[in-house]
Amino acid sequence: MEQEQVNEYTITVFTENQTGLLARVVSVFTRRHINIESLTTSKSSMPGIHRFTIVVNVSLDMVEKLVAQLDKQVDVLKAFYYRQEEIVHQEIALYKVPTSIFAGGNTVEKFVRAHNARILEIEPEYIVLEKTGYPEETEALLEEFKKYGIYEFVRSGRVAITRPMERLNNYLRSIQSAQLAAATKD
Repeated sequence: MEQEQVNEYTITVFTENQTGLLARVVSVFTRRHINIESLTTSKSSMPGIHRFTIVVNVSLDMVEKLVAQLDKQVDVLKAFYYRQEEIVHQEIALYKVPTSIFAGGNTVEKFVRAHNARILEIEPEYIVLEKTGYPEETEALLEEFKKYGIYEFVRSGRVAITRPMERLNNYLRSIQSAQLAAATKD
């Protein structure tokens, strides 16, 4: 039997903001021994609705099963999955580096500019820089800093916006209509 190809998928889950929901969502992946590469939660454009953005490397069959299982969770309004070409995404990275690496030449300054990083804070002992981009871009800047010295590094999870609008917008409109209908009944 031929094994299905593994690809990177971004799963978007729209939920109500309920205590314990994160644990239930993550357990869907844990039970199947699937590693979550990135997980970000935030409020969505609709009041009272939160959004999980989850990145996994699985087969098409598995991502379909994951989304179906997520849809069955109480307090999950809807889950979708997307291939790379269907989303616009970025991550943010912060770097804390010794102030001293900027003294005595402009080598570090040049690669900071080349990577389009920006300075957020300057202190006598350290400088905090920010880089927004794809993981490979933020990782490349990290590798540069490792040559000169770095105190701390942190990268956020993926934030993503979908390119196909119709499926998501139609679903969100149907939720909004249902909420309005329920509100007028009360």
